[in-house]
Amino acid sequence: MSAPLIELRQIAFDYPERPVLDGVSFALNAGDRVALIGPNGAGKTTLLHLIVGLKRPTSGRILAFGAACRSEQDFHQVRARVGLVFQDSDDQLFCPTVLEDVAFGPMNLGRSATEARQDALSTLAQLGLSGFAERVTHRLSAGEKRMVALATVLAMHPDVLLLDEPTNGLDETTEQLLVEHLAALPQAMIMVSHDRRFLERLSTRALKLGDGRLVEARLHRHGHTHYHTHAHLHALGTAKDHSHPPSELPHEDQELD
Repeated sequence: MSAPLIELRQIAFDYPERPVLDGVSFALNAGDRVALIGPNGAGKTTLLHLIVGLKRPTSGRILAFGAACRSEQDFHQVRARVGLVFQDSDDQLFCPTVLEDVAFGPMNLGRSATEARQDALSTLAQLGLSGFAERVTHRLSAGEKRMVALATVLAMHPDVLLLDEPTNGLDETTEQLLVEHLAALPQAMIMVSHDRRFLERLSTRALKLGDGRLVEARLHRHGHTHYHTHAHLHALGTAKDHSHPPSELPHEDQELD
């Protein structure tokens, strides 16, 4: 079995006013599409930021693509291969036009201006945004900004996608297009969302974060007479049980939804 793409080992993280994560361990493998759920303030966004080095753990180890990540240089390499779509698109979009925003990442990776432009145009076309290249970024609607923010990440051809509330601001039609596009992508993903329908349609695994602990869950999909499935999440165990590695968590059969 190949090594995990991303691995967290006994990660703790504290804000000055409160602890957030306490001994969190888990592994993201190729092909995983992980639904990360939990109440507001549980630390879901913090966990994503820790993976790409925007925050540093109080204790514990982060490994990416088999290498331990300690320094800013280590995380610079991680950010070249792990694309994070921020919860607030305005945190991600800062260039005057959509084309400049989407081409920025490829150029930052060392591609020529011509190559970066082609990557950007191709990515916009794949997302149904062909006419957006010369649009002024700050004049886009919230939903349009969400799609352009995703384009800025996909244009870099990452190995892993971290999606923080990706359906915020999307109407039903645009969300359907987003789901179809994400479903066709080969990248492993971690998806933070309160949109349970979105998670049910895309996830292969589920994790619940709460009280500093990460609980791995199993998705049970039951067919019905209509043409969709419901996912029921049952807790298998917590990463605070240090007698079990992340892949061998004990069963608890606790209903989460």
